Formats: sequence, C-alpha cells, structure tokens
Amino acid sequence: MAIDALVLPLLKVPLFQGLKPLQLTEIARRADRIVYKPGDVIVTARAETDAAVLVISGEAVRTDGPGLSGDSEDIPPGALISEMTMLIETECSSTVVARTPVRALRITRSEMLAHMTADPSLADHFIEKISGRLSAFVEDLRAIDRSLSAETADASAVPPAEASAAEAPAVLH
Repeated sequence: MAIDALVLPLLKVPLFQGLKPLQLTEIARRADRIVYKPGDVIVTARAETDAAVLVISGEAVRTDGPGLSGDSEDIPPGALISEMTMLIETECSSTVVARTPVRALRITRSEMLAHMTADPSLADHFIEKISGRLSAFVEDLRAIDRSLSAETADASAVPPAEASAAEAPAVLH
C-alpha cells in the first residue's frame, strides 16, 4: 500500500491534526501494517497493550467498554483505537473485534517514543493536544458543578411570601 494512502487517514485523526506532512509520513512509515480477519480481537478491554490501532478500511465493532449502548457499537474506518497506549503504559478501555477483514496501522509506543526523541516538536504537539482535551474536560465538569449548584440553590429557596406564612404561628379557633 502506498504511503500516501496511509497518511490520508492520519490527517483525519484529531490527535494528529496540525502535524507537518513529514511527521505524518514518518508515523505511517514506522507503523506496522496489519490485516485482521473477521472475528479477530483488535484490542481487549482491561488489557495492557503497547500500540494504538488506526482502522484504514473494513468493519469493526466495540463489544465491551464504558458507555456501550446495546450489544455492540460500530467502529468506522478512520477511528484510532486505544490511542493513549501508543504514548503511555495504560490499559485499553474497550474490546474491539473485526467484523470483516480490517486493514489497519498499528502504531507502537516504542516507535512513537523513538520518533518523539528524534523530533521533540512531536512530543510538544501531543502535550498540547492532550492538555487541551483535559482543559475542556475540566471546564465541562465545572459547568456541571455550576448547574447542580444552581439547581440545589433553586430547590432550597422558598419564596418570601411562602416563607413568612410558613414561619407564622398557627392560629387555633
């Protein structure tokens, strides 16, 4: 497969957007080209792995993992599976299985670390992207917290007319 056909899917992955063409070409060159047969497990939930997998073509499904609605969820071509495992030691959060033959790039941590050592701007890029995601996540949590605080304040607030009536002594006749 021509290197251009492998670089094009990398361009669509948010984590790789903003990299120089030469950096993307080098990632594709260092990646393992792999074909999964129908039924092959691409990644397994709660298992340590040393690589992310970019689906180039074919159909895959997520059969286990957080937020799974139903028995399975389609994984489209262009999806980067278990992306953090190419950068740090961590477990996969989901199980993904090939439904049809799946052509993929397997981007190993050792190759990615070697590439970042040779090109430190690549590491800076990933730090910026991941920091941005974490900042957005923190802001989402703050918005949820503000929303819950406002709802709690609204629920505990009693209108003044009702409060004075509630505080007035009962009059018995």
